Amino acid sequence: MAQLVWLITGCSSGFGSAFVSEILTRGDLVIATSRNVDKIAHLSQSGVTLLQLDVSNSQESLDKTVAAALEVYGRIDVLVNNAGYIATGSWEDVKEHDLVTQFDINVFGPVRVTKAVLPHMRARKQGTLVFMGSRSGWYGDPFCGPYSGSKFALEGMVESLRWETAPLGIRTLLVDPGRFRTGFLSSAGNLGIAESKVDDYKEPYQTFLGYLAAEDGQQPGDVAKAVKIIADVVRREGSAKDAEVPFRLLLGSDCFDTVKEKCEETLKVMKQWEGIIKSTDL
Repeated sequence: MAQLVWLITGCSSGFGSAFVSEILTRGDLVIATSRNVDKIAHLSQSGVTLLQLDVSNSQESLDKTVAAALEVYGRIDVLVNNAGYIATGSWEDVKEHDLVTQFDINVFGPVRVTKAVLPHMRARKQGTLVFMGSRSGWYGDPFCGPYSGSKFALEGMVESLRWETAPLGIRTLLVDPGRFRTGFLSSAGNLGIAESKVDDYKEPYQTFLGYLAAEDGQQPGDVAKAVKIIADVVRREGSAKDAEVPFRLLLGSDCFDTVKEKCEETLKVMKQWEGIIKSTDL
């Protein structure tokens, strides 16, 4: 495959940083972005182009940022919507502002960035859109409602986009990782913790936060292995060579188990209730 130009959001750590390293080994070109360019300044030593990009900015602002990115190499072949945020708390404790922030970064942010890139890909009749979903887009863990809700929403938005743009030559890849060993849970900028003021929730919520603290740095997933597979799928090489490339790519044994269990449970309910489900037709 010819050399590709990748535009990646959220490159200061975790998957974003790993994406940059992996893509460079493929001989491709990278435009790395972050809310704070100083945090990714070291990447310029590897020939990476750096741009300031905050997915929560206005559509007009992001249109200008993408226009600047297009001036670098004249094209964008792959867009990776990677920037993310996680808000925790019970339904009663989470404030509306927390919910709005959660959806603004995890849903509306990718929508705005993608809308800025789509006219370019549509004009060229080619390009690949990569979205980082989550195991939480399949299963709502307690006290993780805002995050799960945003990922469930992203799943639906991206699936719709897939059908709209596939006839135009644009590929869409939705990646659903499980628990991977990044600094996502330890970063104050990526993790929001609501204060619990309801006695009934305080103890279980503290238990949940204790679980997150213990999980930080101990997640079972290897980020380097994950981004290698994603790059293979985008480039149709390595593990994806001659394979039927999926729209939705699950990564991680924990994600596999969760999704398998949910699918089996759903099929069981559908079988048991099939007659009643179908009885509502006119």
